[in-house]
Amino acid sequence: MTDFTYSTVLSTLTGDGVRTISLNRPGSLNAMNRALIDDLARAIDDANACPDSGAIVLTGEGRAFCAGDDRREHVHPETEGQARDHVEAIQAVTRALVLGAKPVVGAINGWAVGGGFEWALNCDFPIWAESARAFFPEVSLNVFVTGAVTTILPAIVGPVKAREMLYLGERYTAADLLACGVAWKVVPDAQLMTEAQATAARLAALPPLSLRAMKRVLTQAGGDAIDRALTLETEATIACFLDPETTRRITAF
Repeated sequence: MTDFTYSTVLSTLTGDGVRTISLNRPGSLNAMNRALIDDLARAIDDANACPDSGAIVLTGEGRAFCAGDDRREHVHPETEGQARDHVEAIQAVTRALVLGAKPVVGAINGWAVGGGFEWALNCDFPIWAESARAFFPEVSLNVFVTGAVTTILPAIVGPVKAREMLYLGERYTAADLLACGVAWKVVPDAQLMTEAQATAARLAALPPLSLRAMKRVLTQAGGDAIDRALTLETEATIACFLDPETTRRITAF
């Protein structure tokens, strides 16, 4: 077993080539602070670079996958540079997950909110626990989505359903998400990690050259859609972050 060490993320490799990466701020429902964002990007990059890691499982410790932005640590950016630095750090996680070489199996437990929902959508094989729930509160908070969700989500559910999910912030059960194609599988809570690790082990056993080529080509076949979405989302999110109304709404959420 080969482990990497991070302050807010656990990363463990088992003998079948499965790298399990767990968000590890359970007391905050794995809410996103800057340390978690940076640690997760590094952990995924390290897993992609590790020759012994064939596939990745992404999950959250405790009662949630990721509860979105950490309201207690939210700091209103004073300059465009500060806002850009923060948003680009968030987008780095998606680049590692979506554009990285290794397939990612999501094991989504509890709540996946905002950025956490985005990370679930960034997984190649998202498996949801029966009790899991998700929604996008961004528009109601005067902020914008990241994670290339503006291109990934409509491609999965269609443009009209994507508008419902992104504009209105409706809350969805795992069964809802399975019905619209966001979830690949829904399993009993107690079986979530077993199913995710078995799927990752099956992926890790495939020939790495063809497996990684398939992920790369499937991602690139849409042209520059992912990169363009990340760029447009970054600019929209920066503008929202710089509006003082955003901080008021986030802290009141």
